Amino acid sequence: MNEQSRIVPNNLEAFWMPFSANRQFKQAPRMFVAAKDMHYTTADGRQVLDGTAGLWCVNAGHCRPKITEAIQSQAAELDYAPAFQMGHPKAFELASRLTTIAPQGLDHVFFTNSGSESVETALKIALAYHRAKGDGARFRLIGRERGYHGVNFGGISVGGIVGNRKMFGTLLTGVDHMRHTHDPERNGYSKGETEHGAELADDLLRIATLHDPSTIAAVIVEPVAGSTGVLPPPKGYLKRLREICDQHGILLIFDEVITGYGRMGTAFASDYFGVTPDIMITAKGLTNGVIPMGAVFVKDTIHDAFMTGPEHLIEFAHGYTYSGNPIAAAAGLATLETYQEEGLFERAKALEPVWADAIHSLKGTRHVIDIRTIGLIGAIELEPMKGEPTKRAFSAFVKAFEEGLLIRTTGDIIALSPPLMVSEEQIGEIVDTLKGILAGLE
Repeated sequence: MNEQSRIVPNNLEAFWMPFSANRQFKQAPRMFVAAKDMHYTTADGRQVLDGTAGLWCVNAGHCRPKITEAIQSQAAELDYAPAFQMGHPKAFELASRLTTIAPQGLDHVFFTNSGSESVETALKIALAYHRAKGDGARFRLIGRERGYHGVNFGGISVGGIVGNRKMFGTLLTGVDHMRHTHDPERNGYSKGETEHGAELADDLLRIATLHDPSTIAAVIVEPVAGSTGVLPPPKGYLKRLREICDQHGILLIFDEVITGYGRMGTAFASDYFGVTPDIMITAKGLTNGVIPMGAVFVKDTIHDAFMTGPEHLIEFAHGYTYSGNPIAAAAGLATLETYQEEGLFERAKALEPVWADAIHSLKGTRHVIDIRTIGLIGAIELEPMKGEPTKRAFSAFVKAFEEGLLIRTTGDIIALSPPLMVSEEQIGEIVDTLKGILAGLE
């Protein structure tokens, strides 16, 4: 490792950090300077076990050779090619490879640069699709309370996390929200899908009755609500949403930015739950978090509705400068190969019960009021400190870093999502470290 990379910058003020307590961080910086497989290296040379796959994205582990080599080779061969009216082979190759692991019928891919851009793209496709087939009266978009769909205006409009919405005015019009599915009284300490709450899907019928279903273009949900604190769906909930959408001609969009690419022990959560959406949003694990990239999958019927009119005209006026970027495409191909060659999706599936038992062993630990696990995702909900919400979990986050473990917190919830290459011994290390930290918290 380059010695210069160990040096902490002497001026931290220029960088306005995203989703961060900037003042707190800059008083006591937590700097990573290297990473390999399951560990980060800090500026002072300590090893930190990655319990969150970076930010839900490094599913294959850090600095994997095939991915690194693919990026280096591509940068030396073709660094950039425009995606508007031009192309390069790897973008088409990656799209084709992706459709082979996607749920049946999702045979077309639109490339973006992030989960947030994928959400915006999916919402625009949904609205434009209805317009293209002569049903322009469908303009409403339905999200869900506590949903997270990125940080662009469309995403925070259909999203339902108050802290992400309250500073930004009226947002998009024509948006409504279903009730969330969090029900700790009936579903406390759950493993996998929860037993109670399938009837909450019928909240979509209430909204459809209020607005008239013929005005609703699409419903967007995370199969597992991730950033709000890991909320697995109730058994039958997603299938019921699918039924209601089919009944009323509404498109169903799954936001699989977190759940995609093996996190559930399957390629996508759609496979795990046996429900196929009309549009599927992905990013993060697509390139193992190494290069920004997202991919929106759509059904043939949606794609084909745009392929009309004179052939020289643009069918869908949308896209990004970096859509299908050559280096990102190379990283995506190498990531898919790494997943396949190392059997990481299958590994995650085999580890799911081990993971669940380990995380649930923290039941009864001081401050813990609920635990939820599904796939290789876990949430440990803490009792908030009176008058100081989020402080207890944030204190656990800082203490964990000091003790060599990276966790993520959202509100007073600790969220965990390690790389899929995690070992049973490392799962035990995560749990033992957290047990000690929670016991010592105020």
